[in-house]
Formats: sequence, structure tokens, C-alpha cells
Amino acid sequence: MSINGKVALVTGAGQGIGRGIALRLAKDGADIAIVDVNQEKMAAVASEVAQIGRKATIFRADVANRDDVYAAVEHAQKELGGFDIMVNNAGIAQVQPLSDVTPEEVDRILNINVQGVLWGIQAAAKKFRQRKQKGKIINASSIAGHDGFAMLGIYSATKFAVRALTQAAAKEFAGDGITVNAYCPGIVGTDMWVEIDKRFAELTGAEVGATYKKYVEGIALGRAETPDDVAALVSYLAGPDSDYITGQAILIDGGIVYR
Repeated sequence: MSINGKVALVTGAGQGIGRGIALRLAKDGADIAIVDVNQEKMAAVASEVAQIGRKATIFRADVANRDDVYAAVEHAQKELGGFDIMVNNAGIAQVQPLSDVTPEEVDRILNINVQGVLWGIQAAAKKFRQRKQKGKIINASSIAGHDGFAMLGIYSATKFAVRALTQAAAKEFAGDGITVNAYCPGIVGTDMWVEIDKRFAELTGAEVGATYKKYVEGIALGRAETPDDVAALVSYLAGPDSDYITGQAILIDGGIVYR
């Protein structure tokens, strides 16, 4: 069964995993609300969605701002005529030893990675309830939400927090027919990992590219993950075949963390 005719909102959809998710959901029949902070990148993804044959609308929002997230949901419903799927994908990485992390760095990543997901959960659940309908909320966690990684301690903490929010929300909203799940990617070949690798090089003296190579070599399936790999799981969680799954944070990492 497909998600044909559904309306999906994807945060952080201007690039990387978010772009991959937006395009996959469009290919599977959904109309897409593309939410990001970069207008130019959003416009490019909207054009790609249109080429697939689905409707797209763009909305600039900072997910750390609660009002922005609520406004994005309202925009999606108004422009696309419905609201069925919320993908809280936007997030940032942070490579920093725990001994050196500053209050400002902690605040920034918590505001985006944790509060951004919380506001998305709130806004989506409120809209589903207003519309008296079931709905799907899908959150971005990580392998770092299952295992804490050295030099990625605060990032790992935010992704553990997403798992907690996902479980709690699944329990709170089950009676409304709203499922809440999370996806947990591993080493994805995106711009985010380019920056993570550079930062590791700065802190450890490793050659640029060496950290990424080391992590990829540890993947059981023998290759780096792609946004399409992640998007396939998100599409499943967005569709009716996953209707009996809620509160889960599913690893999709090619074989790095095992639970």
C-alpha cells in the first residue's frame, strides 16, 4: 500500500537525508512541504518534487523556534490541502570533547536537535487532533542515540533524548491513532559527515578523510550509507504497512550497532 495523496512535511529537507526523504515520499505519492533555513536549497528540492509529478511547497523555518514549526504545519495544510505525515529530520552535529564543550554549544545543539523535534511532535499532534484523524510522526535519531560516541558526547545525548521523546509521545498519542517512531542512521555520505570528518582531523591530527574511512570500514555491509537507504525506512514508517509499529527507534546503519 502507498502513501498516494498524503501530505508530508519534512524539516531539514533542503539537503542530505532530508532531501532524500522528501524525494522518496514524493515518488511514493505524497505531496511535500519542504521546510529548511536555506531558501535556495528548498527551491531546488521543490523543483525535483515537481518533476516527479507531486505538489511541493516551501517554508523557511528555524526548528529551534516553536512558533516557526507551528507555522510550518499550518502552511503545509493550507497550501497542500491536508496534513498526514511529520518528519522531524532537521538536526546538526557537533564534534567536541566533553571536557571542552561550552554552554553556548550545548544550548545550540539542544535547541535544534531536541527542542526542534519536540516542537514538531507538538505541532503535528495538535494538527492531527484538530483534523480528527490518525497521523504519522517520524523523528531523526541516530546510532549515536543507541551508543554514546567519543568526541560526539553532546550530539549523542541529543539523539538519546529523541528516543525518549519518541517513546513518550507514542504512549501519549496512541489513543488518537497517532504513531511516533524514529530512524537511526549510521555513517551517511552527506555534507554533515564531511564536516564531522574535518572536525575530527582538527582535534586528533588525523588526515582529512581518515575518520570517515575508519567508520565506513567498520560497517558490516561494506559500504557507506546513502540518503536513499534512510529514506526507504522513513517511507515504510510513513505508510500503512507500519501502522502497528509505534515508540520504536529503528537502526538503519548497515551493521554498526546491534540491538
